[in-house]
Amino acid sequence: MFLCTKKIALWTQAVFAVSLLASVFPAVHADDQVGLSENEVHRMMAEHRETTLFIDVRDPVEIMFIGSTDEVDLNIPFLLVDRTVWDAENNRFRLYRNPEFISEVKAALAAKGLDESATVVTMCRSGSERGLPSARFLQENGFTRATFVTDGFQGGSVKDGAQRGMRVKNGWQNSGLPWSTKMNAEKIYRLDR
Repeated sequence: MFLCTKKIALWTQAVFAVSLLASVFPAVHADDQVGLSENEVHRMMAEHRETTLFIDVRDPVEIMFIGSTDEVDLNIPFLLVDRTVWDAENNRFRLYRNPEFISEVKAALAAKGLDESATVVTMCRSGSERGLPSARFLQENGFTRATFVTDGFQGGSVKDGAQRGMRVKNGWQNSGLPWSTKMNAEKIYRLDR
């Protein structure tokens, strides 16, 4: 009985490993919504850091107030905040796509000795507004292995109860993974260098 249970456990681990690798390494297309959980990305970075580029695609001011993880290689914003134009429909400042996003991702890959065929993982706040769109944009521009952290850094907001509206249910920050409120000056997106 013990031997049978051990074989099942090993088989389950093997199936999980194969499915994780299949979701990370095959080419994906812009119409696929291939994403990885924060725990899958954390494991992937532990095992494949040299062949993977992990980027936080949030505006650096957001990171300054919310925090990030030093597990990312760099902060390369997909959308930047234009503080000169108010977006009344969304009740916020206008967001615009970083015109240098593709060239900055290519430079980050080159710095690691990689090219557009490498795995690129993007992470935003919740996975939806910048994570998936940035991965799709990369895919459309030849980065065939681009993917994203499905629940982002902060995760989704709770719909009911005392913590209604708070982002406390999933995401990198809420999963016990390493993060900090302190920014890494070498990784944060800066215009002064």
